[in-house]
Amino acid sequence: MQPLVLASTSPYRRELLERLGLPFTTAAPEADETRHGGESPEALVRRLAEAKARAVAGQFPDALVIGSDQVAVNGGEVLGKPGGFERAAEQLRRASGRRVGFLTGLCLLNTRTNRAQVTLETFGVVFRHLTDAQITHYLEREQPYNCAGSFKSEGLGIALFERMEGDDPSTLIGLPLIRLVRMLEAEGVEVV
Repeated sequence: MQPLVLASTSPYRRELLERLGLPFTTAAPEADETRHGGESPEALVRRLAEAKARAVAGQFPDALVIGSDQVAVNGGEVLGKPGGFERAAEQLRRASGRRVGFLTGLCLLNTRTNRAQVTLETFGVVFRHLTDAQITHYLEREQPYNCAGSFKSEGLGIALFERMEGDDPSTLIGLPLIRLVRMLEAEGVEVV
């Protein structure tokens, strides 16, 4: 099997990929994540997933490189990582009682052949109606400031939801494992 490389420094993506039981390394991608003028959120995450994979490809001339990127969309507004308490609180106030869509771009790049499989996976979350006190308490406890949408579904963030809508819950965390397994199989890697 070609070496497997995760083009990400995200501990959440690393933990997800570990579930597959395949050996892999991680590499930090240097990619400009600025949204292009008029670029749809769907096009943005697809482009960035591939850009991240290609950013580390030169270091691994015979590998399978995984790139992934995610944004949350609430009422047409793209939500990024909040970076701090105030922005996170505002994102959660706006999400309260609403459905927020999560778009995850996924790329598997075979650096030997330069073949890139790129896809978009979606997942939805319907938030409970949240009070300011609940939002503050949640943010103080979990501090999800490096997470798109300002929550960690694999942690206490699950308590913020009415329901989740989608086929693969790993998509919500940022690395769609069901689709990734199929992509790996297309490159000759049998996961099971």
